[in-house]
Amino acid sequence: MRHPIRITTAAVLGAIALTALTGCGTPAGTDPGKGEPLAATASANALPLPPPRSAPSPAATLPAPPEQGEVRVEEGPFTDRVRLTRLTLTGGSAVSGHLAITSDVSDVLALELSAAYYDSKGRFIGTGSFQYQEEGQDAEGGHHHDGPRAAGEGIDFKAPATKLTGTAAAAVVSVPVLVNE
Repeated sequence: MRHPIRITTAAVLGAIALTALTGCGTPAGTDPGKGEPLAATASANALPLPPPRSAPSPAATLPAPPEQGEVRVEEGPFTDRVRLTRLTLTGGSAVSGHLAITSDVSDVLALELSAAYYDSKGRFIGTGSFQYQEEGQDAEGGHHHDGPRAAGEGIDFKAPATKLTGTAAAAVVSVPVLVNE
């Protein structure tokens, strides 16, 4: 006879727990037992989310002294989705090259290339960047980008340096942002 009582007790306790967890028996949109709107309660009890990750800062020095005019590619979350070719340090103040997206053929909603510039001893002296966005066929106002596309044939880019603290001898390129449609 003990077994039916255990089963009944377990069933009742399970039902009570389920009711407490789901908030059954309270008006929709209110906190059980308080009658307060859930939005106010949820914001007061919500766990803080970690801040969004940003691109890592450039290295203060390069592990090995660079060769004059050398452009390195920093491995990152998007470098396996792009092909960077014809990388050159032009005039010591800009990195230029060609970028093609190899992983997708959809429109590019956001693309950013960052360049960290280093002197002949491998010390960091400044940064530059290049931003790109394609307007799709459904873009607001009917605007459509008819030029070369990053997805497919690729685009040429130039990331000019800003406020260098020395003469650039080398650069390291990274792709901190790549968002496809």
